[in-house]
This record gives sequence, C-alpha cells and structure tokens, in this order.
Amino acid sequence: MATLLADLPLFPLGAVLFPDGLLSLRAFEARYLDMARDCLRRDVPFGVCLLKSGSEVALPGGDEAEPETIGCLAQIVGCDVQQLGVLLLRCRGLHRFRLLSTHVEKDGLLRAVAEPMGDDTVEDESDEHRIRLASCSESLGRIIDNVRERDPAHMPFLEPFQLNDASWVGNRLSEVLPISIRARQQLMELDDAGTRLELVHQYMMRHQML
Repeated sequence: MATLLADLPLFPLGAVLFPDGLLSLRAFEARYLDMARDCLRRDVPFGVCLLKSGSEVALPGGDEAEPETIGCLAQIVGCDVQQLGVLLLRCRGLHRFRLLSTHVEKDGLLRAVAEPMGDDTVEDESDEHRIRLASCSESLGRIIDNVRERDPAHMPFLEPFQLNDASWVGNRLSEVLPISIRARQQLMELDDAGTRLELVHQYMMRHQML
C-alpha cells in the first residue's frame, strides 16, 4: 500500500492540474511564499486542488477555502522573483491524490493527510481506441506545432511530448479544450485513460475539431 502523504501543504486554485501538466503560479501571500520556499529547500511537492468553494486569496471575513477531494501533486521546476514579495512558480504535475482530512495552520495554510492514487491505465485496447488515439494525437501535434511557430517561449506543455501515450494525449487535450472547470476536474479524476480519451474525442467530434 502506498505511503500516506502526511502534512501535505495545499494550494487550492480555480484551476485543475493534471499529471505531467504545466502550471504557472504567482505567489504573493505570506503563507504561499513560505510554502514555496520550504518546498524548494526540501525539494518536495505541494498539493493542488480545485476550489469547491471559497477564494484563492484570503479575504477578511471570507469563507474558508474548501478543496475538491482529488488533486495533483505539483513539483516546482522553476522560480523567479517578479518583484519584492512575489514569486513566479513554474510547476509540473506529478501524481494524483485523494484527500483524507485537512486542517488549517495558524498562518492560514491548508494542510492535508492524503492518499496517493495510482497512475491511470488503459483498459480498452481495441482498434477503435487506437483510431481515437491516432486522431487525437494528430490534433494535439498540430496544436504543438502552431504554438511552437507562433510563440515558442510560452509552450503550454512540458517536454517530452508523448504523442503515442493515451494518458498524456488525453490529459493535454483536457487542459486546453474550452470546457467548464468542473468538467476538467471530472476528466482528471478518471482512473481509465481510455475513457478520458474517448470523452475528449467525442467532444472534439461533436464540435468539429477533428
């Protein structure tokens, strides 16, 4: 059984992080500046969860942030100082986790005990799955080529590009399709990469993106 993630610092956001995804953050609250410095010093990840309710920024008299139960570990891979008291963080999504309990520190930082989730798998190895993967991979490849030609400094995906991997392709398309944030969360939570790819493929077919 995987070791529990004890005392995991959380960064609830109005965004969904997928495994191998790229997340850029602007940290300026003291609780998140301290969290980022500690993660960098110890070379450990923090947890990113979509906000179910509450605000990303602590507001006087505001509701406490309530995160979704399933989130993704984020490893800081780049850090820059924009101005005094502001950190620009570049993070890579690692593995998903499920929250078991949370508590709030004195500084307002949310911490959790969490259970690591395994990598998603592909249960469907049919010809239909392979056709969907090829179609979605081709579309994602065009997106990558267009961004690389237009604005290579702001590529939305981290290398290596794994265009033959159903999980990687489904995750990247889930990040960029114009869908609701709740739909994005639901796609991230799926354990079957084949089902995620099928849903993405259906959406793209329905909206004439393929």
